[in-house]
Amino acid sequence: MQAAVEAILFASGEPIEYERIAEALEIEPEYAESLLMNLADSLDERNSGICVVRMDDKFQLCTRSKYANEVRAVLEIKKNAPLSNAAFEVLAVVAYNQPVTKSFVEQVRGVDCSGVISTLCQKGLVEEKGRLDLPGRPLLYGTTAEFLKCFGVSSLEELPELPEREDMPKRNELPDQLSLDLQGEAEAQADKNNQ
Repeated sequence: MQAAVEAILFASGEPIEYERIAEALEIEPEYAESLLMNLADSLDERNSGICVVRMDDKFQLCTRSKYANEVRAVLEIKKNAPLSNAAFEVLAVVAYNQPVTKSFVEQVRGVDCSGVISTLCQKGLVEEKGRLDLPGRPLLYGTTAEFLKCFGVSSLEELPELPEREDMPKRNELPDQLSLDLQGEAEAQADKNNQ
């Protein structure tokens, strides 16, 4: 059975749900999942050049990242251009708040994100997840299985926790000194305008 699972993963070339494997092999989904985990352990134990990568309920057979240069050289694959800081920011907003609209991302970042979202969609890291039931029916975006694979996590629950920023004032709660400074600046500006 484990050999059959390995053959399915190899032939698929794409992430495949373990439920589909169970259905094809006519076994229980839990048993298919266990076979996949055993295969992953077996490949790890013998330091194989390939590994099983889990992405939520999907599994894929992949080459180990430490052999990326050798694989790239043989297959003459060009190295992907790294993501820009803007792309990482948009990706973080989408990953932690999904599904989200483009306008939500733009509100968080304070700048237009059309080009960045389009690039992330082309790279397969973000995809359309439907439409919001509001006027204009804006598109909703979320991360993909490719995102999980690229960042080496099997599910979104494995993403690191966002840090709590206790030093930041809460909305509409400015420290007294800052409020006085802003009030003083406003009065000074008003006096200047009256002169």
